[in-house]
Amino acid sequence: MNRDNRHVFLLGVWVIIALAVATMPALAQPQQQTLYKRLGGYDALAAVTDDFLGRLASDAKLGRFFVGQSSNSLDRIRQLIVDQLCAATGGPCKYIGRDMKTAHAGLAISEDDWNSMVRHLTATLDKFKVPQKEKDEVFAAVAPLKKDIVAAPAK
Repeated sequence: MNRDNRHVFLLGVWVIIALAVATMPALAQPQQQTLYKRLGGYDALAAVTDDFLGRLASDAKLGRFFVGQSSNSLDRIRQLIVDQLCAATGGPCKYIGRDMKTAHAGLAISEDDWNSMVRHLTATLDKFKVPQKEKDEVFAAVAPLKKDIVAAPAK
């Protein structure tokens, strides 16, 4: 191999190495895991949702929102919540439900109801030992929904 061919060959090797490193972002730069993954993925979100909905349904005040729902309707509500949480935390799910304002119209959800829901969600996250950082991120994802869910003043 003559000198010119050797330079072309070495240049080619360096280009291949540079391209390989550039296409390997995990080696070049560690990526932050999504909240979805840090929470444990789909099954963990489903378990959190089940516990949370159980708390809401058995609450003396909030249980009124579940009265008269068929088991099919309750299953649908559960699935929509799981999908919404999954999508909001960076998971692979797509939320196909109605917007929050439409979904909660006519329910007369008060500020007190919202605060009770937040207490139940906190208790659920505590039960599953969700770290504070992730808890804060869950609440940051949920907080903007309040304006479309709460319709009635506190009683």
